[in-house]
Amino acid sequence: MNIVRDLLQTKSDQVWTISPQATVYAALELMAAKNIGAIVITENDRVVGIFSERDYARKVILLGRTSKTTPVSELMTRDVLYVSQTDTIENCMALMTNKHLRHLPVIEAGKLVGLVSIGDVVKAVISDHEFTIRELEHYITGGHTSK
Repeated sequence: MNIVRDLLQTKSDQVWTISPQATVYAALELMAAKNIGAIVITENDRVVGIFSERDYARKVILLGRTSKTTPVSELMTRDVLYVSQTDTIENCMALMTNKHLRHLPVIEAGKLVGLVSIGDVVKAVISDHEFTIRELEHYITGGHTSK
C-alpha cells in the first residue's frame, strides 16, 4: 500500500460532511453518531473547511461560545490541507507530522473523494513494514522457514 488510492480501497467510501451554516452542536451530534473525530465542511460540493474534536475542545468554551448557537463556520479550520489519490502514504505521514494534523481530505479534480486519518496512515505504514520484513526474512532464509 504505497499510495492514498490503495488506502481508500480498504476503507468505507463514506465521507461525512456538513454545511458551514450548521451549528457546532449539529456537527458534534453527527460526529458522535458516526464515531468520527472530524467532519469536512462543504458548500456547493466544495470543501471550505474541516472541524475536529480538537477545534471544539480549544475554540468553544475557551472563546466563550456555545455549541448550540455557534455556526461551525466560525470555528472550522479554513485553510484545509489535502492530498490526492496518487500521493504516497509517506507524503501523508510527513504532512500530518509536520503540520500536526490528524485528518486529511482526499480531493481529485476539485471533488472530495475520501478522508484519511493519522490512524489509517500509521496502519498502512506498519502493514507495509511488516510486508517488507517478511520478504527480507524469506530472502535471507532462501525461501525456507524454520519451525
